[in-house]
Amino acid sequence: MNNITHIELAHKHLSSVVMHTPLQLNSNLSSLHQANIYLKREDLQPVRSYKLRGAYNMISHLSEVEKCRGVVCASAGNHAQGFAYSCEKLGINGVVFMPRVTPRQKIQQTKRFGKDKISIRWTGDP
Repeated sequence: MNNITHIELAHKHLSSVVMHTPLQLNSNLSSLHQANIYLKREDLQPVRSYKLRGAYNMISHLSEVEKCRGVVCASAGNHAQGFAYSCEKLGINGVVFMPRVTPRQKIQQTKRFGKDKISIRWTGDP
């Protein structure tokens, strides 16, 4: 399978989950670099990050046996949220390993996105 085929397959899997987000001209950066600098507005995604794309695409390609076993990730932030959202959307149980020092907001958002499909395990020194 060539790269274009992989990209097209990923696009197909993601089209029902991610939004098409706009490019937005950033006047400060454009002025600073004397160029037209556009930023991709991935903060408009359901989990406010592009991390959803990789997590959902990877999980959605697992075999049925792998999906039944569940999935794990280690993250203290945006990837954990994309992972949790993907688990909930796909109906797959997941475990998120988070450092004990993870900010409360990231923990709450991860739980909110994953609902009853994820559990959090703490790791590292307090």
